[in-house]
Amino acid sequence: MNAPLPIDHAVIMVRSLAASMPYYDALLPLLGFEKRRAHVWANALGFHLQFHEATAESRDYERYGPGLNHLGFSAPNPETVRAVREAMAAAGFAVPEIQDLDGATALFMKDPDGLRFEVTCYPPGASVVD
Repeated sequence: MNAPLPIDHAVIMVRSLAASMPYYDALLPLLGFEKRRAHVWANALGFHLQFHEATAESRDYERYGPGLNHLGFSAPNPETVRAVREAMAAAGFAVPEIQDLDGATALFMKDPDGLRFEVTCYPPGASVVD
């Protein structure tokens, strides 16, 4: 296989759709996603996020436990990072301060179950992972 296969979707399990979907309804449009149907969002690149409710006996998200750690989104400029933070705060969600990580402007937010979303503007030449 010569061409890389693009990632096309992620499924996020939440403790409660009723508690979590208001968070995602506020966040995902800020990240360029459009609601396709109940609990399914997609962006212009064809990447889909689908949400399901976790079973009652499952454990909550653990920061350093196995499984998905966080989803990262690249912002075109630091102003976009600040705008996402301000919009989520205005929507009533707790948001931390923006961090400067070696010149990168980074925001790490948590959904109601603790799953983290990163929105970062990277300086020219910086790697999105290290």
